Amino acid sequence: MSRAALDAAVAAVRSRSGGRSPKLGIVIGSGLGAATGRIADVTRIPFGEIPGFPVSSVPGHEGALLLGKLGGKQVAVLSGRAHAYEGHGPEAMRLPLRALKALGCRAVILISAVGSLNRKIPPGRLALVSDHVNMTGYDPLTGPNDDSIGPRFPAMNAAYDPALRKLARGAAKNIKLKLAEGVTVFHAGPGFETPAEVRIYRRLGGDMVGMSMPPETVVARHCGLRVLGIGAVTNMAAGIGGAVPSHAETLKQGGAMSADLARLLAALLEAWNDAV
Repeated sequence: MSRAALDAAVAAVRSRSGGRSPKLGIVIGSGLGAATGRIADVTRIPFGEIPGFPVSSVPGHEGALLLGKLGGKQVAVLSGRAHAYEGHGPEAMRLPLRALKALGCRAVILISAVGSLNRKIPPGRLALVSDHVNMTGYDPLTGPNDDSIGPRFPAMNAAYDPALRKLARGAAKNIKLKLAEGVTVFHAGPGFETPAEVRIYRRLGGDMVGMSMPPETVVARHCGLRVLGIGAVTNMAAGIGGAVPSHAETLKQGGAMSADLARLLAALLEAWNDAV
């Protein structure tokens, strides 16, 4: 990705931002968009109107950048995201997150639907992500590196910020919301995991599995964004409990969980400050 492409995207957003300077980015996916309904004074910019931004083809992804206030904080929300399984190249994942950083964001909350690999984390539960496993061979930083954006070989220890997870646990406790926590596994998709793959993922230490968050975390950490990952558990993975995963079920459960997610985000942002 060229610096010119990043500059063009950021300039297009700033021309319509009304002078906003968001310090926090949020990325939200399948069926969970209703959780952004509390954003005040919102400016909505479709991805197709931002140079270089990918337009999602996945149902349940709005495909727009929302600028406004949530919990009294200026936020930039990517409502919808690009996925490797849609055929997008790495640049499609890099540009939106790097644009958030260039717009002024210091941290990003990545929220995605996930399947559960752990019977103790049932559908309907929100779960913090403590780490991830990626054995797909897909890395969104593949290709030439721009040292002005981040290092060629970024470290990934503590990729999911411990201090932000602590803040989220406190926010959940304040609103009496039960919050799980665990490791997520990246499955490139679009086919769901096979029961044999699920058994392997569990043996690798996975608690959840999804098709989006880990590559985004790599991009975010590379450019200096702190990351808080939240998985919305929409189903048990294949071979656990006998259910057959489907995107329709993901959207249905995601919609049902949007109220809890909105409550958590409101409580989290109320406790958020620049020192975090």
